Amino acid sequence: MTEQREQLAQAATGRHQDDDAPVAGHQGAPRSAHLRRSTNESSVEVGLNLDGSGDSEISTGVRFYDHMLASLAKHSLIDLRIQATADVDVDAHHTVEDVAIVLGDAFREALGDKRGISRFGDATVPLDEALVQAVVDVAGRPYFVHTGEPDGQAYVVIGGSYTGSLTAHVLESFAQHSGIALHVRVLSGRDPHHLVEAQFKAVARALRSAVALDPRVKGIPSEKGSL
Repeated sequence: MTEQREQLAQAATGRHQDDDAPVAGHQGAPRSAHLRRSTNESSVEVGLNLDGSGDSEISTGVRFYDHMLASLAKHSLIDLRIQATADVDVDAHHTVEDVAIVLGDAFREALGDKRGISRFGDATVPLDEALVQAVVDVAGRPYFVHTGEPDGQAYVVIGGSYTGSLTAHVLESFAQHSGIALHVRVLSGRDPHHLVEAQFKAVARALRSAVALDPRVKGIPSEKGSL
């Protein structure tokens, strides 16, 4: 009888027990995603938590890329779980690109409606002689600008399989699939490893600022009312 009375009361008010549960993308709700993507070239699984502490478990078969993604997690405070298998016997391109695609999709899903976020992020990060600026707008309109890498960086091979040209490709794929405007400017640098790592760290710090929940932001941070 008690259960029946509760059901009748809910029906009369039009409310249910789950109505007060947090909605994804709202303050207090989990901001996480878990996605899988399989093609003839790769199989990728990504777990992501925007409100993490920078923990990561990453295995892509491209060790230098694992290092860069772990750095992205550490400095963005986004927890990442990435498992990928692909045709690395051909080259690293398919693995690197497909992981970036799924990572972008997961990032976009985890953000939800972007209620209460800071939206913009800007970071300038040094790594010895290298200096990189990254600026991001989590606006839902994908755009990518990448400038300043030294001549020849695109042709360098790091860690046996990661070519320098992949850095811009990773960041562009991520920006397109996450729905963000991302500007990356390499201001200085010489060492190929430092040039790549400084870019990943700068992007990480910019994302950390952009997705942070700001208690002063009421609703969606846009005059349009949606992002």
